Amino acid sequence: MNGKATTTKARPERGRSALGPALELVHTGRAPTRAVLTAELGVTRATAGAVAAELEALGLIRVDSRPGAAAGSQGRPSHRLSVDDTGPVVLAAQVHADGFRAALVGLGGRTVATAPGCVAVSADPAQVLGEVVDAGAALLHESGRRCVGAGLAVPSAVAEPDGTALNPLHLAWPAGAPVRDIFAERVRAAGIQGPAFTGNDVNLAALAEHRHGAGRGAQHLLCVATGHRGVGGALVLDGRLHTGSSGLALEVGHLTVNPEGRPCHCGSRGCLDVEADPLAFLTAAGRDPGPEVSLLQQSRQLLRTEYDDPAVRNAGEELIDRLGLGLAGLVNILNPDRIILGGLHRELLDADPERLRAVVADRSLWGRSGGVPILACTLDHNSLVGAAELAWQPVLDDPLGALG
Repeated sequence: MNGKATTTKARPERGRSALGPALELVHTGRAPTRAVLTAELGVTRATAGAVAAELEALGLIRVDSRPGAAAGSQGRPSHRLSVDDTGPVVLAAQVHADGFRAALVGLGGRTVATAPGCVAVSADPAQVLGEVVDAGAALLHESGRRCVGAGLAVPSAVAEPDGTALNPLHLAWPAGAPVRDIFAERVRAAGIQGPAFTGNDVNLAALAEHRHGAGRGAQHLLCVATGHRGVGGALVLDGRLHTGSSGLALEVGHLTVNPEGRPCHCGSRGCLDVEADPLAFLTAAGRDPGPEVSLLQQSRQLLRTEYDDPAVRNAGEELIDRLGLGLAGLVNILNPDRIILGGLHRELLDADPERLRAVVADRSLWGRSGGVPILACTLDHNSLVGAAELAWQPVLDDPLGALG
């Protein structure tokens, strides 16, 4: 222990400040070798080696010194870097209209264990969050892993700095419910170590996709998704979520895309929230939603297996046009360099990619000037992975400070 303290004290200041950036590079897969880490950090090989060794000593990454040079490369093979798959984890939780899910997630966005999702959500947020934390605590007990924090994704804008759920419309929770405080209290009561965080589910999906999925490499990433009910949006700028002055930016669900359309929960009509979500699709296709599985699962199944049915195709095209109109407006305002779509919107893109891209290009100035790549989200349970990213952030910012 004394030797380690001496090493830390003697390490150059630049090496100390490089620990967090180095961990994030390995965490996001952007530094697979020590040579890449050296170049990305702009430090000497010796400093990069010391930083990697310190992160390995903390149990966060692994350094493999066996030859691993890529084919065609010259010079001495560089040490390979990867996250330590036996290292600490965080508790990630997601609540949505059709249930909740809890998981343990390691660095690199790796899901270590998952608890079966509940299929009913109480109107009492304290009860629901107590149940999801209990499920997570059971996973931690079974795994025996060290936990360094917890993150929660909810289908509502989360106001800052209070951490209140401003509009949990599809959960029947009261507006302004103090979800962050409730979640943090339940986490502490369960004896789970580390800080607790809460965020909007689509914001967190965008963060996860930017670090580990379809959004990697984008500088201005727009994510639009519909899960079980409603439509959400998020923007990642230079690697960070843009949440506005009080956490409420990118409430894209309340863009009007059909002035004579369906009444929306917000009091308006024809919002994207009610014109392009699973319930809107099932209704347009003339199908009565059943209670057996979620609206999202029913919609996905219908698109995948019955798109040749004229009623299903017409409903799909109607939603694609509404979604395209909303995306075009966002492109005109935000000028993103990439758009990713999640939930049912990913299925609509797969069903008729040319139609959606044509609507966006026709209705947006930037679309006509060259087009914006529109891609499907690639991560399973990306909101859950994003909730984990919230909990990992203190470690990414300051590994030594967070892990003590």
